[in-house]
Amino acid sequence: MSTATNNKGNKFANMGAAAGGFVGAMGGSFVPPVNVTINNSKGSPQQQGAKAKAQSLMPAPEFWSPAQTRNYCNTLRAAAVALSIEVAMGAEILNATLSQVPDPEGKSFGSKIRAAKVARKMRKAAAALQSAAKNAAACYSVYTAEFEQEINAVRHRAKRPERPRMNWADQ
Repeated sequence: MSTATNNKGNKFANMGAAAGGFVGAMGGSFVPPVNVTINNSKGSPQQQGAKAKAQSLMPAPEFWSPAQTRNYCNTLRAAAVALSIEVAMGAEILNATLSQVPDPEGKSFGSKIRAAKVARKMRKAAAALQSAAKNAAACYSVYTAEFEQEINAVRHRAKRPERPRMNWADQ
């Protein structure tokens, strides 16, 4: 029996060697892509972290033109809308997660009540962000209404782009 077992073992060993040889032969013909990344950052890691923290979601608060004011209000509105959606989803996930924690006193629905109290505050934060988005849009609307004369005075002085004219002589 030992020879039969030995032959069986040799058979699998031979198959493994053959497969390995095949893979090795095939592996030699395939060249994997190689990506080289060079990080040429100047300064210490603390300075780099400070730069990353200094970057803001909002543009600089410069309001020297209607375009800058519109850009600031639109950026604020877009950021507040995106954050309000994320915070609202976070509130739902928080509520679902905390409602799974068993109540220490064993009250029925006690964990759901405690989870709802906690999630309510996050839902209020989401509502506040939604309100901030509405107020940012309203801010630019009120700005254009209040400063309509100044905006129109500049708008009329601005050089209008020339439109192509019909040339009847070119036939």
